[in-house]
Amino acid sequence: MTASAQLADSPTTRLNPEQRLAVEHLEGPLLVLAGAGSGKTRVLTMRVARLIEEHGVPAERILAVTFTNKAAGEMKDRIRRLLGREPTGAWIGTFHSLGARLLRRHAGLIGFDSAFTIFDADQSLREVKRVMAQLGVDPKKWQPKAIRGVISDAKNRLVTPEDYTAEHNEGFDPFARAVARVFPEYQRGLRAQNALDFDDLLVSTVDLFDRQPEVLARYQKRFAFVLVDEYQDTNRAQFRFLEAIARAHGNLMVVGDDDQSIYGWRGADIRNILDFEATFPGTRVVRLETNYRSTDTILQAANAVIRRNVNRKEKTLRTDREAGPRITLAETADEVDEANWISERVERLLVDGDIPGYRSAAVLYRTNAHSRALEDAFRRRGMPYQIVGGVRFYERREIQDVLAYLRLISNPQDSAAFERVVNLPRRGVGDTTCAALRALAEREGVGLLEAVALAQDSSEIPTGGRRGLERFAALIQDFSARAGRLSVGPLIEELVRELGLLEHLRREGPEGEDRADNVQELVAGAMEFEARMGDELEGEPSDRFTELDLFLQQVALVTDLDMHDARAEAVTLMTLHNAKGLEYPAVFIAGLEDGLFPLSRAYDEPSGLEEERRLFYVGITRAEDRLFLTWARERRRAGDFMICRLSPFAEDVPTELVDVERSPRLQREDEAYRAQGRRPRAEGPGTWRGNESRWEGPPEPDDFPDDLNQDRARLVRGERVVHATFGAGTIVEVSGFGRDLKVVVDFDSVGLKRLLARYAELERGL
Repeated sequence: MTASAQLADSPTTRLNPEQRLAVEHLEGPLLVLAGAGSGKTRVLTMRVARLIEEHGVPAERILAVTFTNKAAGEMKDRIRRLLGREPTGAWIGTFHSLGARLLRRHAGLIGFDSAFTIFDADQSLREVKRVMAQLGVDPKKWQPKAIRGVISDAKNRLVTPEDYTAEHNEGFDPFARAVARVFPEYQRGLRAQNALDFDDLLVSTVDLFDRQPEVLARYQKRFAFVLVDEYQDTNRAQFRFLEAIARAHGNLMVVGDDDQSIYGWRGADIRNILDFEATFPGTRVVRLETNYRSTDTILQAANAVIRRNVNRKEKTLRTDREAGPRITLAETADEVDEANWISERVERLLVDGDIPGYRSAAVLYRTNAHSRALEDAFRRRGMPYQIVGGVRFYERREIQDVLAYLRLISNPQDSAAFERVVNLPRRGVGDTTCAALRALAEREGVGLLEAVALAQDSSEIPTGGRRGLERFAALIQDFSARAGRLSVGPLIEELVRELGLLEHLRREGPEGEDRADNVQELVAGAMEFEARMGDELEGEPSDRFTELDLFLQQVALVTDLDMHDARAEAVTLMTLHNAKGLEYPAVFIAGLEDGLFPLSRAYDEPSGLEEERRLFYVGITRAEDRLFLTWARERRRAGDFMICRLSPFAEDVPTELVDVERSPRLQREDEAYRAQGRRPRAEGPGTWRGNESRWEGPPEPDDFPDDLNQDRARLVRGERVVHATFGAGTIVEVSGFGRDLKVVVDFDSVGLKRLLARYAELERGL
């Protein structure tokens, strides 16, 4: 039997009619609208295998692009299994890894050395802070993270520092003026260190294509077929990258789901997928609406929720699976009660045999801050959990120290790396020496490492500091030479040994032992790296960059999801953004309160609310068998105590699909209120009414003008007010405006509480 026949007959390649249409498409633009759980990865990989096996397309003429390293790895593995051999020569990777790969080969054409450093988010932020300090931009007034975020957004829209400055330098927005000062200097700082940040990997590639048409022509000729996953998440720079390569032949296949476009806040443009047919005339559109993941109940809920959005391409998920259990909506007292309810329910699912192990459950939330109470609850019960999006392995202090050494060995112009490790371990290079060396480097217009040679004749630098600098420079020079002949694993092993780093860390005590173990884990991972390296160097002179350069590139491009261990026997805790692409038998979506999910700011623009609803849809469609939605009546957020109401998104779920529960603690508290002759809080801000599954909320504030509502409290200092939970008290502070108006009330029974006025339902007191 031929390989082609084997491919067609394999049980793993059986396709439904819509999938087959996409797989068998040959030439011209193709838009595959792939609903959640509809087998899009199978379609992508099958099409690549079919192009190679049945149409005789050489693998090296195929470019396949996705968003995470994990997805790229899975794609390669599936194609390998389908073909029965490696797809040697095909470029399969993330946008940023492919951009880095191109730039390594052509860095000189845009003024960089091929051993450039890729600054990760932490290094990029440090550079922003350095520039702000240099320019006198107050970090207390303008947050460095916010400035870096605006710079990133500008780059994703292909706005240059010069263009941004021209638009905002004389504008009325003081924050934009601050960014306009920082942006150009930040970019100059990167260039001086032969460094690119994460966004530059795409921006510089597009710039390369624009400035060097012969380079673009080379890749247009090489890649006859371009396939893209998660197209709904592409930004302007990514669109330009794809459009440039596919322009010559039009063989661009994009797979995506506009209903899962959830990255607008970081530059993704949903119009890329909504307008694809207009952008690429003659596009064939295939809809994948058969879901192979979830029960019919879960899909009915998902369809009902997303149908509320206006800007979308119509599609309805369907399944052959049975309805399955109803969705559980749990009302809890506060964030602690919510976390306890979730941890208890996970245990019950396990004991009852509804899930085979802890790894079958995931808890999803809107913001990372939500994880604290959940972690406490899981620790108290002794339940294993893992957090996606916590401190990553490569962000740990001791790992960053080793990586800084490696970056400097690879790229001697990396001043940030130099400053981090020049006195680690201590070698007599103190702050005075470093300050004098920086001044010397600036005067001479050279990097810090290059300035060390000049420092030997400088009277401004202390004698002990000069000796330490000389030893440090000799060490870096020695290892730079070794990097040309050693694989990265042995190189790091020798570096760690000669620095005495493990002994240095172990002297820190028990925590130091853990840090030393982490460094050894880094060495072990580097030892495995060389086996995966050959494809990167394919078709290029190997002396242009070393294995160390490629190792540092891979580390810089690692994402939170790449560190997620799906095999770990632990409950997964993560944000809804991180959950996209994953699936679990049991899913909990926590914090379903108005103002938290959707976030308050989402109400400012219809597009913002639609993106929040898409995020809820993503969360729902992660669930295979069981879905739990939880909310709390009260929650502490950023130091404020908030009275909450259920998210309007929950109201979009058809009532016949929902079972409503109230936590045991909430039931006890309400019984106690009734025993005191007081109204339970369930009858205050609003609640679901039992299994009737209908929401009864309070009148909206706009229903009664302030001057006509005799019971409405005046929110001024000194006013006596009554709260349904805390009783009577006196307002001692008022801050904020409009929807964000906050009050601090000194309650007679419980003391000071900070409340968000629009949820507090305060009434006049005596």
